[in-house]
Amino acid sequence: MTAPAQSEKDRVVIFDTTLRDGEQCPGATMTHEEKLEVAELLDQMGVDIIEAGFPIASEGDFAAVNEIAKRTKNAVVCGLARAGLNDIDRAGEAIKPAQRSRIHTFLSTSPVHMKWKLQLEPEQVYEMVIASVTRARRYTDDVEWSSEDGTRTEHDFLCRCVEAAIKAGATTINIPDTVGYSVPEEYFALIKMVRERVPNSDQARFSVHCHDDLGMAVANSLAGVRAGARQIECTINGIGERAGNAALEEVVMAMRVRNDVMPFWTGVDAKMLTRASKLIAAVTSFPVQYNKAIVGRNAFAHESGIHQDGMLKHTQTYEIMDPRSVGVPESKLILGKHSGRHALHQRCHDLGYSLSKEELDAVYERFIAIADRKKGVLNEEILAILEERKASVVAAD
Repeated sequence: MTAPAQSEKDRVVIFDTTLRDGEQCPGATMTHEEKLEVAELLDQMGVDIIEAGFPIASEGDFAAVNEIAKRTKNAVVCGLARAGLNDIDRAGEAIKPAQRSRIHTFLSTSPVHMKWKLQLEPEQVYEMVIASVTRARRYTDDVEWSSEDGTRTEHDFLCRCVEAAIKAGATTINIPDTVGYSVPEEYFALIKMVRERVPNSDQARFSVHCHDDLGMAVANSLAGVRAGARQIECTINGIGERAGNAALEEVVMAMRVRNDVMPFWTGVDAKMLTRASKLIAAVTSFPVQYNKAIVGRNAFAHESGIHQDGMLKHTQTYEIMDPRSVGVPESKLILGKHSGRHALHQRCHDLGYSLSKEELDAVYERFIAIADRKKGVLNEEILAILEERKASVVAAD
């Protein structure tokens, strides 16, 4: 959304990693053409950075990042690289055609990762941070460094590595909750601590990248923003490793709807969120759960009679956002066994029937008898009830 009255310091940069971390979701692999289609839509909807892939992972990944770099008009195109120099060189080559490019390099910093995954001593890791960022700066002046498993990293060592990365030329520092271990209060305190303790922290933008293993990826991401981070790494529909990432549509709309408590803004065109969600669901063959926030089929659907009655009187009784604001044409009142007379009366009116109270009572009784046996009652079935009722009245005359 555009917000001319809001200051640049409150702008949150959206870093979309659907094509990288999202595609790492088991079974979510996309074809080359599908990746290009997704990248084009992300660019159109105002995503700031598109993490297009992991160039050294395969020839296909390299080709996709390289082609996206050629085609993207507005967003920064980013390639992921481990701390190894070959990784960084390959990423640098892949993003070369981009109008605006970034290399995102990462290295584990937690005790458990350094001991078991890297099998390196902390001092060796520290030196690799400096070497990797320095190497990445050969290819672009936009370098992001991530402390993998940052939320389980010892604070002193984390601050030391962050300071070194910034000194070596990193312009974005990401403190990821790689395994979805943190909770909002803790993550807020971590981001705040790093920004306050690292002497050159004002020379970089801080970023959050949260996983959803405990269901708190969005909450943690927003907590990080409140602590001073100004980049959120997220994916469409929240797809990603294991339980997934913070969902782009949720962080964008949370800041928009609750701007009173989170006075931040993004450049994302929210009206394209539903379209993006459907595209990702189609190309990955990962259906969106019906009750998914913002983009789920039931996000703006109501069956309860109490809710339907409220909605018919004023939509804000049970909806905190206009469905059109996220690209959904209108709310839906689903007629089923939980529906009341008010919603049925409105549906009959929409179908061209004006009923008296006595007629409505009779139609409602028949409607409930059908609804008790089904998950929902179709318009055709309501029409059949109405015609049946009409015929019985004529017969009685």
